[in-house]
This record gives sequence, structure tokens and C-alpha cells, in this order.
Amino acid sequence: MAEDREMAPESLLEASHTPNSLQWQQHRHENGVEVDEAEEEHVDEGLQLQPDDDNGPTHHPYAPPDEIFDITTTIDPRYIISLIRKLLPVDERQGDDLQGLAEWSSSNQRPDNDQRANGASSPKIDSGTDDNDTEPREKTAREKAWEESGCVLWDLAASKEHAEFMVQNFVLEVLLANLVTSDSVRITEIDLGIIGNLACHEALMDQITSNNKLLETIVDQVFSDDAPCLCEVCRLLTLGLQGCQRVVWARALQSDHILSRILWIVENTLNPVLIEKSVGLFLAIMENQEEVAPILLPTLMNLGLPDLLVNLLSFEMGKLTSDRIPERYPALDSILRAVEVLSVTDDYSERICSNKEVVQMAIELIKIPEKTEISSSCVTSAVLLANILTDAPDLAFKLSEDFLLLQSLLDLFPFTSDDFEARNALWSVVARLLARVQEAEMRPSRLNQFVLMFVDKSDMIEDTLLESKQDESSNCDAHTISEAKFDSRTVAIKCIVKILVHWNRVKDEESVAYDDADNLEKSCPDERDVQKLLDCCLKHAS
Repeated sequence: MAEDREMAPESLLEASHTPNSLQWQQHRHENGVEVDEAEEEHVDEGLQLQPDDDNGPTHHPYAPPDEIFDITTTIDPRYIISLIRKLLPVDERQGDDLQGLAEWSSSNQRPDNDQRANGASSPKIDSGTDDNDTEPREKTAREKAWEESGCVLWDLAASKEHAEFMVQNFVLEVLLANLVTSDSVRITEIDLGIIGNLACHEALMDQITSNNKLLETIVDQVFSDDAPCLCEVCRLLTLGLQGCQRVVWARALQSDHILSRILWIVENTLNPVLIEKSVGLFLAIMENQEEVAPILLPTLMNLGLPDLLVNLLSFEMGKLTSDRIPERYPALDSILRAVEVLSVTDDYSERICSNKEVVQMAIELIKIPEKTEISSSCVTSAVLLANILTDAPDLAFKLSEDFLLLQSLLDLFPFTSDDFEARNALWSVVARLLARVQEAEMRPSRLNQFVLMFVDKSDMIEDTLLESKQDESSNCDAHTISEAKFDSRTVAIKCIVKILVHWNRVKDEESVAYDDADNLEKSCPDERDVQKLLDCCLKHAS
């Protein structure tokens, strides 16, 4: 799958003006869209395409009567209308060709393990085959035209101008009719994908929400067994819960059997894209503490959401440590974000913070050697650990003995340059661990180990301190920096200063020397480097 609001192909977007009738026909042929003789006659006469009054079904919506389209678009409006018309639901009275689409609707079922790369919301042309079929059935011209038209509309819906024009020309009514009448998972997926892209535009989201029948039908799609369809419905529900009318969407989801179904999907699927999208739905619920969470979160908690998230995290961590699969990284990140948000949610944080398995998995992820590809998940784990230590401060004493954990936390600072809150959380954890380090009681080898680590990361520490200072200056007027966050960084820097000062005081003592002469040179920090770092820390310690 490509990215969530991928635009139409370049061939559709190159034109800078509305083409004439000949250009329009050529344009449609180039894009694989059939032009029948009736349409050519309409275009030659400069008329807008409309259904035949005598033969067309009465429930099909008509295009607006105006011949002049007052919109700014690089696509001929008549072309968009023709695409919408090709999506009109099947009517058996209209002949064998349409009946072929009906047969496709009933037979086009995917295997359960069908997956689409990256979980994006851009269409993918379906081959018309089922992996379980020994002799794949060739799709009819009508089936191909429907799918191609739907995929083009899916792309066009990402553009606000095109999306508004589509809605003005009754695309929502056409899509609703397809959702109600079709049994094809491919048709359902395309319908939901188009609606999902339309919902990205606030004004159109309001129109979707105000259509009670459409909203109810969308929610009912959670009972589908097709992974791509479920991915699209989860994306659409998430958009609804993040929009201005989120309370309406929350109430549409609040029944126990709907929430139980969503939890069941997450618990039983192995599709990483579906895990990402469905957990993203839970995240949207938890993030809105004022309106959405009070409606849905109590039921989800009673149905076992915390245990489900922990099990999912354990599963993804197992996959990560045994065989790194980049396609699973977004799912891991989504799960961690949900766990982190739940760890600071009033009345429910204890379910996460008191879970030893969660603590262990967070530490394991922070300490993982190769962080670049999963840096977002590692940073989220550090934020989660900061939240846990706030609720369980005694845990810091035990963790302060884990030198590799402290080193790994410092390694995460470069990944937080654009995330002020995450950097503050990192300072908080580092401060809690260093505050329990008793430098005066350290063995000489242990003291050298700490100083070497700080010197090795001196450039990173200096850069991070400068970034923190700049963030404070830019955010001071908005009062976004709490004393606790400021104190965390100050405490951490003062602890580093204490360790460096103590090393300077005892470095020449005989007890500090190593017996292994071969390791002496590389085990002893350079005094000039230590002094440079000490000067930098003293400048930021007040």
C-alpha cells in the first residue's frame, strides 16, 4: 500500500486546463477508461452526462443540471462524473454485462492472509484472482472498469477540490448503495478507501457524519473478515474520532458487541497493517480524555484492553528480537504509543505501571543495539519508562545499577531533537538514575567507566543542552516548561558534574590505576576532554 492520501497518477494531473472533447476522449483512452458511443455523442454536443430517464434505475442519483462547472480542477468534471456513474450498483435489468459484476461481487473473496504493504490508503489494482482458486476467473470488462474507476476516485478524493465535486455529484449516495448491496470485499475496500479520503476534509467529514445510514453502515463493516477492508474501516473510524463530531462517532461505537468485535480482531489477526490501524483506533480513543475516552474507554478496560496491549507488545518484541521485519515496525510503534498513553491515563495508569513485564520490555527496547530504524519506538519506550518511574520511584534504585541502560538512554537524545516532550522525559529518567549513583562509593574501574561514557558522548550532551536551552527560550512565553521538567535536566547535569569532579580529585590516586597495562591507555579518560565536558556542564547546571 502507498501512503495514506496518495494523489492520482501523474497522467491525470498534468493538464492545466479543461480539455476539449477530443482531448477528453484521448485522455480517457490513455488511462484505460472505455468511452462508449453515447458518451462521445454527449461530449461532442457539449452536454453533461446524465442517466437515461427511460432505462436507468430511479434510485440512481443524477448529475447537477448545470453545464458550467464552477470549480478549479485539472480534471475534466465530466470525467469525474463518468467515473461515479461506473460505480453505480448492479441492476440485473440492465443486461448480462452488469450481471457479470454481480457474479464478481459474490465470488471475489480474499484469503484471510492477504496483506498490503505499508498499510497506506491508496488503492491497489486487484488481479481478480483468489489464491485458493486453481483456475482463476478472468474479470469481465465491466468488472475491470468498476475497479479502475473506483481506484481513480480513491486517488482523486485526496484532493479537496476533487473531493468536494465528487460529493456534490452524489458519490456518497453511490458508495452507500454499494456497501449495502455488494458482497465483494474488493468493492467494499474501495468504497471505504474513497470515503476515508473524503473524510480527510473537515467539511466533507461533517456530511459523512450527518448521514445516519452511512455512519451506521460504516460501523457495521467491523464485522467483515477481510483484512484490507478492516484496515480501511479502522482508518475511517479513527478519522471520525479525531474530527469535530467525534462524540457522534464515539456513540456509534459504544455498544459492547462492536467494541468486543474490534478487540477480537486485534487479538486474532497476524496482519501487521491491521494491528497498526486497529491499535491506532484505540489510541485515538485514549488521547481524547475529555469527550471520547469517557464514552468508550471504561467498556474497553472492562473487556481487557490493557492485557491485550501487553500481549501485543510481547508478540511484536518477540518478532523484533528474533527476525527484524520492517513491515512490522509501524505496528510496534502504534502499540507502544497506546501503552504509553494508557500509562498516564487517570484511573487506569496503575494497570500498566505495575506490570513488571511492561517495564522489562521497555528496558529491552531502549537497550537494543541498532536503533536507527526503530528510533521512534525506542524513544516511546523511554517516555513510557519515565511515566512508570513517576508512579514507582523506588524502581529507579535498581535500574541505576544498569550501566548499559544509562548508556542507551543517552544514545536516544539525538532522536529527540524535534520532540521537546520526549527529550524532557529522557532527562527525567537519566536524572532519576544518576541521582542514586554514589560516586564516592564506586570502585575505581566503575568510576572510570562512567567518566569514559560521559566523555565519549560529550558532543552529544553539549548539543542536547544547547537544544534544550533554545527550546526553553522559544517556549517560555507560552509557559509550557514546568519546574519539574527543568529540574530533571538540572539534576541530571549536576549529577554528571559530581561524578566528573570526583574523578578529577581521585584520578592520581594509586587505587585508580589498572593492573592491566595493556588496557590502561584506553581505559583512562583524557583529562582535557573531561575538563571540557565539565566546563560545559557547569555552564548549564544553574
